[in-house]
Amino acid sequence: MSTSVSRNEFRILSADHTGITVSNLERSLAFWRDILGFEFSHTAHQKGELAEEITGIPGAELKLAVLKTPGGHKIELLEYLAPADRKRANLRPCDVGSVHVALLVDDLGAALSRIAASGWKTSGQPQILTKGPNAGKRVVYVRDPDGTTIELMQPPK
Repeated sequence: MSTSVSRNEFRILSADHTGITVSNLERSLAFWRDILGFEFSHTAHQKGELAEEITGIPGAELKLAVLKTPGGHKIELLEYLAPADRKRANLRPCDVGSVHVALLVDDLGAALSRIAASGWKTSGQPQILTKGPNAGKRVVYVRDPDGTTIELMQPPK
């Protein structure tokens, strides 16, 4: 495989954000900001030709909120107001099309306590990975108010 880049090729510079479609922007914003501790950046409202052309969805209208992590990655929460025929998926982590966001935390126990105090819970029990590049990390899946999977990972101390 060649490492040179021709004029007709491109390369990814970095990951900018992860977008997550939610059913209620305020509820999800409260979870990601107030429970998980993300820093609020801004909100926006998109409709008309701009929204349709970006998303490829005729009649798309949405409001969004952007949150920042300490590492610079952003989470974009999107609540679609139109079209009217939106569907709610109930994907499990094993279902095709399911995605998860992995977050490094300094204290998994404290993160889980805060999540439990808010009424949310883990999908399973924290486990310590024993093989591969993440060996020694303690990990568990939790789900946000709409069922989006979030993997919390604590590096070895």
